[in-house]
Amino acid sequence: MQRQGSGGSAAIRFRVAGVVLLLAHLALVGWLTLRPLDVMWVTAANLEPLAGIKADLALGPVQAARRMGEGLLLLAPLGILLPMAGGRLAVSPWASLARTVAAGALLSLGIELLQTGVPGQVVDVDSLLLNTAGVALAHLAVVPAGRARLRRRRRGPSADPGKQRKPLLRDDASQGPTPTIPRVGIAP
Repeated sequence: MQRQGSGGSAAIRFRVAGVVLLLAHLALVGWLTLRPLDVMWVTAANLEPLAGIKADLALGPVQAARRMGEGLLLLAPLGILLPMAGGRLAVSPWASLARTVAAGALLSLGIELLQTGVPGQVVDVDSLLLNTAGVALAHLAVVPAGRARLRRRRRGPSADPGKQRKPLLRDDASQGPTPTIPRVGIAP
């Protein structure tokens, strides 16, 4: 079990805030993507990667930037909120990125699959790609720097590189051998 020390309540508040914001964001995403739309006609599903992006680029740079920006920004907060809800400071940056991107891709895939049963909504593989890229970009832009800042803050103001720090004492020192229970006979 990980000891939280003096910053334990702050770490718990940080995680709770991450979970609350994550749930609020997921509710907003669900409302935006899974509500039925009243439309006269529906375009065909796009199952060819990058075909929708090429079509958006053919509409002009402003329209393409708007549509691609929507795809990138829809799930981008997950790139920050998922690690925030996890609350770990000492984790491999690559493992954190891989976990976060995988969770974002699976969530985006789930949304796309649920849209098959919603009137007016169309499955688009390009939105899956853009949503996943948005999660990755947001994670790379914020999480490593944020974790480094929190680790520095956790060490305290005396984190001068020129000074030698005292070694930390461990609370969970060895307490002797593990007790054993004599073998109990098994009833017939």
